Amino acid sequence: MKTPVEVSDREETASRLLESSARKSYDPMVEVDWEAPIPADKFGLTPEWSTLYGTALWDEMTDEKKVELTKHEAASIASVGLWFEILLMQMLLKDIYGQDKHSRHVQFALTEVADECRHSVMFARAGERLGMPSYGPHPVIHKFGRIFGSTYRGANAYAGVMAAEEILDMMQRDFMKDERVQPLTRTVSKIHVLEEARHIRFAREEVARRLESAGWFRLQYERISTAASVYIIMKSLVRKGVYENVGLDPKRAKAEAKRNRHYKDTVRTSGSKLMQFLDSVGLVGGPTKHIYKRVNLL
Repeated sequence: MKTPVEVSDREETASRLLESSARKSYDPMVEVDWEAPIPADKFGLTPEWSTLYGTALWDEMTDEKKVELTKHEAASIASVGLWFEILLMQMLLKDIYGQDKHSRHVQFALTEVADECRHSVMFARAGERLGMPSYGPHPVIHKFGRIFGSTYRGANAYAGVMAAEEILDMMQRDFMKDERVQPLTRTVSKIHVLEEARHIRFAREEVARRLESAGWFRLQYERISTAASVYIIMKSLVRKGVYENVGLDPKRAKAEAKRNRHYKDTVRTSGSKLMQFLDSVGLVGGPTKHIYKRVNLL
């Protein structure tokens, strides 16, 4: 028996989130010191979140190489976040296109689009400031995104959005508190975490609300499409090119990352909140369990 998810009235939720947005929102162009120096000894992300942390290859690397690797990993993760923010904006705008623009629900959705637009610029500027390549998902996945953005509707759209945001959130909560990490990464992470808390709340309630009356066939479709979104996001976070650009043997690095028990355990532990929610609304079951296991969330 699934635990029912508490869902407030849609307009009440949107009103509270609009009030929160008015009280606490950030302009990254002002809040981030884009001219500050980039310390040579600071990691790009919390080292324990590196895909190679805990491997034999990691132990062989110099401190300088470890720092460089984590900067490239951070840039790759941010680029995937940027890609998904753009898809999110498309889906939100299409979802509210025919709805009453006087409603608080639509007004918060528009507020979220404005937030995501700023976040996209912030991620792009951060990668540029760190002097990193413009990563992003695999070209095939990038093309698939055009289909994803135009065809996902209802609960699966919000579930995919929520999952992407929570995956970034679970990492960035560690990045923003870690003094070993670049000040730029910490500030960007803090802004994203604080504003995404509202977006995640909005998406969670919308997923639960839209699944309340879902029949068996609809639920199976929602399960598969949501799991597919999560799989693609997790597999896209750190591109193979990261290892090549740092000067590592890409074949060995990818093989060690794939076997990395520490990374798998970190993802599983940090992603437990997301999986508990998905399970509570019936989005985990059948073949999707295998999909989530493939990306270390179960």
